[in-house]
Amino acid sequence: MNVPLSEFRRRRERLMEMLPEGTLAIVPGATLRRRNRDVDYLFRQDSDFYYLTGFTEEDALLVMVPGREHGETILFCQERDARYESYNGERLGPDRASQMLGVDDAFPVSDVGDILPGLLEGRERVYLTLGEYPEFDKQLMHWVTDIRARESGGVVAPGEFVSLKHLLHELRLFKSAKELSMMREAARITAQAHIRAMQACQPGMNELDLEAELTYHFMRNGARSPAYPSIVASGANACVLHYIDNRAALRKGELVLIDAGCEYEHYAADLTRTFPVSGQYTDVHKAVYEVVLEAQKAAIDRCRVGEHFNAPHDAALAVMIEGLIDLKLLSGSLDEVLEKATYQRFCPHKSSHWLGLDVHDVGDYRIDGAWRELEAGMVLTVEPGIYIRDDENNAGLARKWKGLGIRIEDDVLITRKDPEVLTAAAPKEIAEVEAVMAG
Repeated sequence: MNVPLSEFRRRRERLMEMLPEGTLAIVPGATLRRRNRDVDYLFRQDSDFYYLTGFTEEDALLVMVPGREHGETILFCQERDARYESYNGERLGPDRASQMLGVDDAFPVSDVGDILPGLLEGRERVYLTLGEYPEFDKQLMHWVTDIRARESGGVVAPGEFVSLKHLLHELRLFKSAKELSMMREAARITAQAHIRAMQACQPGMNELDLEAELTYHFMRNGARSPAYPSIVASGANACVLHYIDNRAALRKGELVLIDAGCEYEHYAADLTRTFPVSGQYTDVHKAVYEVVLEAQKAAIDRCRVGEHFNAPHDAALAVMIEGLIDLKLLSGSLDEVLEKATYQRFCPHKSSHWLGLDVHDVGDYRIDGAWRELEAGMVLTVEPGIYIRDDENNAGLARKWKGLGIRIEDDVLITRKDPEVLTAAAPKEIAEVEAVMAG
């Protein structure tokens, strides 16, 4: 299910078509990061670099020079090294890069200081997203300074640096058929993992036990790792939005919120389900859960071509506010609550973000200050939530509500027809969840 070589080549061509004449674009790859002492974190390629190359080795660099006579795409990568490869596995090496990756030219990354400054000379504008890799930025500025020092001899230094991300990230926002096939697979694996966690859940277990079930299922089904640290938050822990400690005991009568998704072939899934530790929702659980579920359904229904990005959130928020008013957790009318923003103590976050190679994927949410319209090929999450913290802000509430956190999240593809819920296989109706847990 890997992306074919032709698609990576097509992506680079489309990006270069957006670059004016006389310019150059630079995309650094990721470097290894130290975890502790002589142990590195598991390497994961920079998403922009991977999108354009499919290359998964560290310390590489892609340079695109539209109109260059000797080849427009140039890769710098590490050379073959027998000793290194005996410890860490085979490297591609520059000699095979052109054939295997479809680039026009390839050189050892150790030669970048000899080659890149010559490519920079005479370029009016350089496209690079500064700030992502500060060490490379520093080296680049050193090369540019050296070029400027020779301007009296007729050498022309780059006059302008422009962020590449606005062009590149607009391409990444719209998923190809192949990308969607991998995102569907990530969603399928993730939905099954959540079902596995529901079926394994028992009072007296630990949050880590459920995280282990998720991770096991991810890896057994071809997903090397989670797309982000898994959240397994039972009881009041569910009111901590990014809770990842995952070491508390699961108690009868409480809910557990799992926000977890796998990364399959670099593409992320992002799914949240909230279910009862004992297998059955209480009346209090149901009262709030049904509000969140109806809010999510209303939001998904607004995930359509022509709607603006924030329309799903607006729809979800209106349903949640009305529900909280009905439960007497908020007072006033919908308009009054919106104007005073009193809902924020229970509904503190937006309901959506883009999804793709990154779990919080790239792409502008606004254009010229206004929410952008949704278009076919975009993928976003829909994740409304209600959190009733046991703190001073809720001191006047009845004890039964306190420490309750419920979020329901799915991944949604915008199509020319109805929205496609990629993670629909994960049950979320109360009766369905209880039946899965009973089974």
